[in-house]
Parts: sequence; structure tokens; C-alpha cells
Amino acid sequence: MEDYLRRIRDTLCQRKPLEKVHAVIGNKSCDFDSLISALTYAYYLDKTGQPDVLCLPVLNLARAEFCYYSEIRFILEELSIPESCLIFRDDINLLQLNEDAKLTLTLVHSCVLTSEDAALESAVVKVLSPDEGCAASRELRGSASSAVAREILREAPGLVTQQLAHFLRGSILFKCIASGAEAISDQQEEILSILEEKFPELPPREEIISDLDESKFPIHGFCFEETILKDMRELSDGEVKVAISTVYTTLEETF
Repeated sequence: MEDYLRRIRDTLCQRKPLEKVHAVIGNKSCDFDSLISALTYAYYLDKTGQPDVLCLPVLNLARAEFCYYSEIRFILEELSIPESCLIFRDDINLLQLNEDAKLTLTLVHSCVLTSEDAALESAVVKVLSPDEGCAASRELRGSASSAVAREILREAPGLVTQQLAHFLRGSILFKCIASGAEAISDQQEEILSILEEKFPELPPREEIISDLDESKFPIHGFCFEETILKDMRELSDGEVKVAISTVYTTLEETF
């Protein structure tokens, strides 16, 4: 994975005109699930697609905002993947590529583009949503990573390395942190079992969940504005917009 990310990053740094680009991009909130799904599915496309097409994962946020995603940074550090290898939304002009008829697009996690990206709709060739469904009830329970893992295990199981399995398994398990272990569907359990049987040296599930859970809490060193922006979500009803922020802390720090 690291060699792949370095290669496409070096290609972009050369500043040469791009001819054919297949970008894989997650939702605007750019949560753990959509990030890992974009990385792994772009890697899969790179290995199985046409050699003249540049397949790249685009993280749907500006590079300066990545400091807020402590859980993502944690697992990338665990896998020795440097942040400099990642491609962020302000690193590539997807709108211009689409206008030049050079872009194809796969959406992971989200079924629809935001209003700012509506012009990219013509480039969309595939949508990978949680549990392959767009209903809100499924999205709450499902994981785009499980849909990605299912396709890779079905179409190209030889591509699944221990590192890739760690990526996908960690992303699926991360859903358990907020909803409890009972939220794992039968399909997700099947995928987890396949990955664990293939790589028995993977850390125990409880250890991964605990480590990822703890990775959400470090906000030391953030100023007030950064703390509020870290997990901010925007709700909109016509002209009215409401921003809601979540701040994680421990009982010891609170009381």
C-alpha cells in the first residue's frame, strides 16, 4: 500500500498533464470508514484496472484539516504510512479533469454528491455504500469498508495482504465503538472471520477497538477553534444551517 501511495503521489508531484484518472472519494464528513474505503478500493482498482488509467484515492477534505482526524492518523502510523503520501481534495482539481473528459469517479460511503460537487455527477461510474444500500437504517449499521472488502475478496482475494486486512478489519470494527458489538451484521461477521482466518496474527478485536476508541480522545495541543472543528457536522434545512460539534473527553478530565 505504501509503495502504491508513494507512486501516485510522485506522479502528481511531477506536474505533468494527467490523461485518464479514476478517483475514489468518500463523503464530505470524511469519517474513518470512507477514508479507509477510498484508500483500499483505489489500490484494488490500480491492481486490477487498465494500466493507462491513474487510480487514486482522494480524501474529501483539505490537507490542513487532517490534523483533526486522530483515529486515521493513529492507524496510518501503526502501518508506517506517512501522511505525505496521501492525496487531499486541494491536491487535485477534479472539476477541471471532468471538464476535460479525463475523469471517472467511484463514490464510497455516500450515495450522492454534495451540491458543491454536483458537476461531477457525469463522471460517476460506481457507488459503494454501506451494505450496498442507501437507506438510512442500513447506513447506521453498515460499513462501506465491508462492501469494499466483500468485492476484493470475491474478485481478487490474492490482493489482500495483512496490511490491507488490518485496514479493512479496523474500519469495520470501528463501527462497534458507538453502537456496541451486537451491531455487527452477519455479513460483516463473515468478512471479519475470513480476514482473521487468513491472517491469524492480526491483533485481537478487543485490542483494535480499544486502541481506536482511545485515539479519538487526544485533543491536547488543539486551540479552542480546532477542538470545536474536529468533529463538527452541519445540518441544513433550506436557508437555515446549524453546526453541531462533538468534543470527546474523559470523566477524570471533566470532573
